[in-house]
Amino acid sequence: MITLALSKGRIFDESLPLLAAAGITLADDPDRSRKLILPTSRDGLRVVLVRASDVPTYVQYGGADLGVAGGDVLVEHGGEGLYQPLDLRIARCRMSVAVRADFDYAAAVRQGSRIRVATKYTAIAREHFADKGVHVDLVKLYGSMELAPLTGLADAIVDLVSTGATLQANQLREVERIMDVSARLVVNQAALKLEREALRGLIDALAATLPQPT
Repeated sequence: MITLALSKGRIFDESLPLLAAAGITLADDPDRSRKLILPTSRDGLRVVLVRASDVPTYVQYGGADLGVAGGDVLVEHGGEGLYQPLDLRIARCRMSVAVRADFDYAAAVRQGSRIRVATKYTAIAREHFADKGVHVDLVKLYGSMELAPLTGLADAIVDLVSTGATLQANQLREVERIMDVSARLVVNQAALKLEREALRGLIDALAATLPQPT
């Protein structure tokens, strides 16, 4: 049995059409079922639903043979030891630095000011600001990042940005793009050796659904 780890949310919603194009559908309706392990129309393949940040862990330690994880999760939590055969080019967004509209970020950086930054991506933020030589104090948050600058908790945030509408609605502006993000297929390397034919067939089927990069 091959196990595919997916996380509920945007990645899950955008993975389903790719799976369908590869001839794979879920046997249960995930919106109605409370099951966390779902059978599929492909013999020998099941889907497990886990938190987005847990997908690489499940795949790395064999709880799943492969999974779909955002590039942000792979960089933040580590993708070491995982084979990453495909950029699925779904769930696209970017990791950015944002501040209040009235905060002069460029001047603060130029003057060497110490900046307080709120984020749940502490490893990515730490590396980014270290590379720039900017001194920061990181505040770990798990949600509603936009509140941090508005309440004075932080000068800036590091978070995922899609359209930028949420930033604008909260009088924040994007000042730096750290990295572009999309979802990737990750595979357990040991499973690839033990289940090579089945996994390679699935990888090839998904690859065939992807548009050619422009």
